[in-house]
Amino acid sequence: MENTTQLHNFPPFNEAEWIRLIFLLSDTQQWMNQMILNAFFQVPLKDRKKLFRKSYYITVTALAHMLERHYYTIPRHPAASKFTVPLIELLSYLRDASTEPASPIPGTLQFKRTLTLDKTIGIDLDHVPTCLLTILTDAGGRIITAFPGSYKSIPNL
Repeated sequence: MENTTQLHNFPPFNEAEWIRLIFLLSDTQQWMNQMILNAFFQVPLKDRKKLFRKSYYITVTALAHMLERHYYTIPRHPAASKFTVPLIELLSYLRDASTEPASPIPGTLQFKRTLTLDKTIGIDLDHVPTCLLTILTDAGGRIITAFPGSYKSIPNL
């Protein structure tokens, strides 16, 4: 049998308490996930399940980010592009973009989809009305953000 080094933990590691903590966190995460699904399923939107596919999906964190930064009724981030369409309409556009091809963004691990709509959905970074919707996702299809207007890369400084 090999020698083991005694680890000094301050405070000492209590395995039983730690396991209880893991179970508590797991149960809390399951409860939160169910609450998130229940919240999304309250939205009166046809085919909303398309927003939760394994290859293209939105999280409540991403939606909160989009609303905080890009939704016209929330006065934060005044220099950001802003959606001017109702939330239900915005969610339907995000759903419909699932069929758009995703193209890699050079220099990142992200992908973008651009949807051209037949109506103005907001104002872009230049404060010009736009009918373009840009959606950024990670390689797994998780929506990171979406905004009105086209994607503009940030030059290296």
